[in-house]
Amino acid sequence: MANTAHAHRIHPLEGRIAGSAGVRITPAAPAARVSLRAGPSDVKALSKALGLDLPLAPKTTSGALPGRLAAWLGPDEWLIIDEGGDPLADLGKAKVLHSAVDVSHRNTAILLSGAGARATLEAGCPQNLTDAVFPVGAASRTVLGKIEVVIIRTGDEDYRVECWRSFSTYAFELLSVGARDCLA
Repeated sequence: MANTAHAHRIHPLEGRIAGSAGVRITPAAPAARVSLRAGPSDVKALSKALGLDLPLAPKTTSGALPGRLAAWLGPDEWLIIDEGGDPLADLGKAKVLHSAVDVSHRNTAILLSGAGARATLEAGCPQNLTDAVFPVGAASRTVLGKIEVVIIRTGDEDYRVECWRSFSTYAFELLSVGARDCLA
């Protein structure tokens, strides 16, 4: 019988913690991620397959983590994040035209929490993140420093920053500096 080797993926930010008196920065739990594209006529069937209503308004989300969350990224584009299930398999059951691409290998996430979380993000992100413009449940594709990210506001003082694994160290360090600066 042949020996089989199994690769074990190590989280790119495993064991890292940063922050300051006003903000905590930690890597998010591993999650499945799907980039979903579909036309408006197929949203109902895809929502049923996913077990949540795909958001249709700009900069909104539906669902919650832990569990499954869908973030609106464009008129026909969503990012599905799932910390326990298999959204790709669920979407495979939908009998409508759509594109679902597993991007779990590409992305990771960083969590920010605390009173200084917004100020920490604003140190590297030009987007308006005030409560009136970016309330709890908001999501947006934007930039952080020199990289593309998706920022999701998950609570009053809680944010999730989705980024490519290859840029995660850069994003984590940039946010760490922002956390120190927000104290000044």
